[in-house]
Amino acid sequence: MPVSLKRTHSYLLAITLALAACGGGGGGGSTPTQPTQPGNPADRGFSDPLAYSSSGNASLSVANEGAALTHHSLNLGGRVIDYTATAGHLIASHPQTSQPKAAFFYVAYTAKNQDVRTRPVTFFYNGGPGSASVWLHLGSYGPKRLQVGYPATSQPQPFPLVDNQESLLDTSDLVFVDAIGAGLSQAIAPHTNQTFWGVDADAEAFRDFVTRYLAVNQRTASPKFILGESYGGVRSSVLADLLEAAGTRMNGVILLSPILNYYSNCAVYSPGEANCTGFLPTYANTGAHFRLTNPAQTDYAAYAQQMRSYAASTYGPAVASWLGSRLPPSNSLVDQLVGLTGARANLWQANLSLHPNTYQFQLITGTVLGRYDARVTAPQGSALASEGDPSSTFITSSFASTIRSYLTSQLKYTAQTSYAISSNAIQSWNWQHDGQDLPDTLPDLAAALQQNPNLKIMVLHGYNDLATPFHQTELDLARLGNVPGLRIHNYEGGHMMYLDDASRVRTKADLVTFYASALN
Repeated sequence: MPVSLKRTHSYLLAITLALAACGGGGGGGSTPTQPTQPGNPADRGFSDPLAYSSSGNASLSVANEGAALTHHSLNLGGRVIDYTATAGHLIASHPQTSQPKAAFFYVAYTAKNQDVRTRPVTFFYNGGPGSASVWLHLGSYGPKRLQVGYPATSQPQPFPLVDNQESLLDTSDLVFVDAIGAGLSQAIAPHTNQTFWGVDADAEAFRDFVTRYLAVNQRTASPKFILGESYGGVRSSVLADLLEAAGTRMNGVILLSPILNYYSNCAVYSPGEANCTGFLPTYANTGAHFRLTNPAQTDYAAYAQQMRSYAASTYGPAVASWLGSRLPPSNSLVDQLVGLTGARANLWQANLSLHPNTYQFQLITGTVLGRYDARVTAPQGSALASEGDPSSTFITSSFASTIRSYLTSQLKYTAQTSYAISSNAIQSWNWQHDGQDLPDTLPDLAAALQQNPNLKIMVLHGYNDLATPFHQTELDLARLGNVPGLRIHNYEGGHMMYLDDASRVRTKADLVTFYASALN
């Protein structure tokens, strides 16, 4: 490894989806209840008697599988979909010993009058590590979404919660599940939340939740998909391999703004210590968005392709040479990079392998770009820029307040403690995997494909994501060789490209096509 884990700790914090922790109380106890079964004729609320905590040392002395059950309808393009929402907990247990591990909080949306043998079910989760699934749940393809209006930041808050015309409920049943220690998910004694705060333990617990959900809801014969965002790329790669090994045949893996290999993402390293070639097309497309490139660019897909070629032929070899020699780059190369990205000459001269932190804070003088969505900006020193990422700061309070009211008012689930949109899991996460200090999960994805050659993989990325750049993922996936079932799609927007109204329409269309291919 080029640099020590201690030396790169601050950059590990920067590359992951670590969001501000929200409230949570201590553990509690109650008499276990039976799992909620589908098909009840009327709504049934659930007042959860337990209290949950996002603390690392927290655990439940006893857990339940109680859930609220409500009935709804959604009009998608003139087609009315009647669906059931289930909000509550399922207990994930060790597959060999049956010892309970954790009570996972989930919200499932299932369309009525469907043949479960052909109706897909998709499991959604965010990353972090330590993030709840609230961002995907209320931002992407559920039946409701927050109307964010990215990349503008002048909208009043909280954002309105509206029927989602890009919901995937016309294509698949949807299960949004929170990681242990986030949302309302918690470990069961003798385990603590910390027990599962690591690459392998986390993925194994998610495997056990998926198999429990499928068994309880008689969905073992259904087509199965997983969709993970950001660190969810690491989780999905390991989870797909584990599920296949456990005999749960998957139809599709959807990777949304994923990180797959921590060693190849230069944001993990200190500036000047790693090759940032994979970030160049993101810099270029972001510069184009701000009209800083010369010549101006308006076709982002075409410009991204131009930058892939330039990175391979010119910039990448130049950075490799510079990292070895530290000789100043030529004036002609610097002039090219200024014109292609909008970043000033002195930035390239100081560090030819331009670090994303530098680009984020110095592309536009006096302005901070969003790390998750570089199109979202704020003046340096402003409240919106105070946490270092205006694209995250701008949306967090609305998502946090809405998920709490939505669970209570519309899904009829009431908890004693607040829904925690994140935990501090990243602070003590066990990053080790396959004998390495940091995870490289391309071998896990390859192992899943080897077990199931029919497995389809879809990758969704935003052109303006400075956290997990689209081209770096493309370079990582190239290690798999020719994978017939792999589809990669890029869109205008950032880490959560689904918050962009136009891109959400396009991602929905591409997802529907992907499902059809995976089910063929």
